[in-house]
Formats: sequence, C-alpha cells, structure tokens
Amino acid sequence: MARTGGTYMDSMETRRNAIVDLINENGTVSFSQLKDAFPNVSEMTLRTDLKLLDEARRILRIHGGAKSVQVLIGTDDFLGRKSVRNIPQKQKIAEKALTLLRPDTTVYLDSGSTTTLFARQFPDQSNLIYTTGLSCATELSNLSKPAVMLPGGKLNRYSQSVFGFSAIKELESVNFHQAFLGITGYHTDAGFSCGIRDEAILKQTAARQSDQVIVLMDSSKLGLKCSFNICGLKDIDIVVSDGNLPEDFLEECRKFQVEVL
Repeated sequence: MARTGGTYMDSMETRRNAIVDLINENGTVSFSQLKDAFPNVSEMTLRTDLKLLDEARRILRIHGGAKSVQVLIGTDDFLGRKSVRNIPQKQKIAEKALTLLRPDTTVYLDSGSTTTLFARQFPDQSNLIYTTGLSCATELSNLSKPAVMLPGGKLNRYSQSVFGFSAIKELESVNFHQAFLGITGYHTDAGFSCGIRDEAILKQTAARQSDQVIVLMDSSKLGLKCSFNICGLKDIDIVVSDGNLPEDFLEECRKFQVEVL
C-alpha cells in the first residue's frame, strides 16, 4: 500500500502505521488478510514489516498472522508480557509515585503494569480512586479505607482494562486532584502517545479533569512514537521515571517546568 510520490521512508512508515491500525481494529489478523489489505506489497516485505513491528512492540506476531498489543494508554504490550519486563525500573517508579499521594483526595489511576505495581503498594488511607485497570482494582480491593471506582466501558482483554465512550463520559463528571497516567511512548515530535484512539481520548479526559497530571514512564519508552497523541510536556506537571532519562529529555522537561522524579 505504498503511496506514489514522497520518499521511500515516508511510504514505509505509512504502510507500517496502517498495518498496526488494521491489527488494532480487528484484534487478530491472519497473514492472508494482510495480503488482501495490502495487495501491492510483496509477501517478503509484509513479513519484514511484521518482524520489525513486533520487535518495536507495536504488534505481537503469532503463527499465521499477528495480534494487537492494545494496552490502555500507557501500555504497549499484553499485560502479561509487560508485567515481567523492566520490573526493577517499574518498582522504582511505583515507589517514587507513592511519595506524591495525599489522603482525602480524588485520584485517577491509569491501567498498565507500572500502575499495577503502584496500586499494590497504595497506602490504606482515605481516597476516592477511579481506575480503568482491572489489575489495579484487584490490588486496591485489599484495602479497606479507599473507595475504588471502575468506570463502565468496553473491556480491552489484552490489557485487562476499560475504555471507550462510556468510560470517557464518566470521567468527564469527576474532578481529580491527581491523575497518574501510563503511556506507551514518548517522542519529541509527537509527545506522549499510545496505540488506541479511544484510550488516548480517555487519558486526555483524565488529564483535563485533574489539578495535577503525573506521567509514570520508564526510560525504555523514549523514542517510541505510537499512532495517537495523548499530550505534550506542556500539559503535565511531573514525570516519574527510573533515573535513566537522558539529558536532552531532562532539558525539555526543564523548558516546560516539568518536575522529574
């Protein structure tokens, strides 16, 4: 499906983005379906695309095709695969994020493996917590003092999270003191991004409704540009990371007066 005109790199990137979008839309796509969708692209090129997209964690290759790695707005892989990746870094992020919590406040907690670790260590104190992550809600269910709310919506079975129009509308009615967001990638050109449009809108809604916006991001997310933008550095207050962020990113944060923990 390479377009005529423009550079080869532009057409290749356009095609690969279209492949990711097709897989995200359908959940699972067979190789024959990909060939039908991209009739002007050779099988060898399509197989190379799938291999590189899998290595970039934008899709998951399976026998005979590919699966979506839809993960709520902060997520870039199946939750099961993500939960065993970069554990020390994610643990460090969770511990730092805990220092930002205040009792008697309303908190939005995004879905994802890092936020699940955060929820596992959440103090048993008075908070109203809205979360779109089923794994986060499960961890928070062990506490007696917080009130935990799960917005209604569509289930993302890959990331074990809730998203969609209903969840977005519910979040629009809540005023949050803090929003803890997970993201799939950060790129200088695109800002923070994820792979699913509705999840990007949900994250934007939570950020817009919050007094303080906190992004939980390990350094492996830098340089990744996903299909749908969430926000830029100008839209957030704090980045909580693993201590391995490069100086050029830290300089950008200082430019926009974003605190880095």
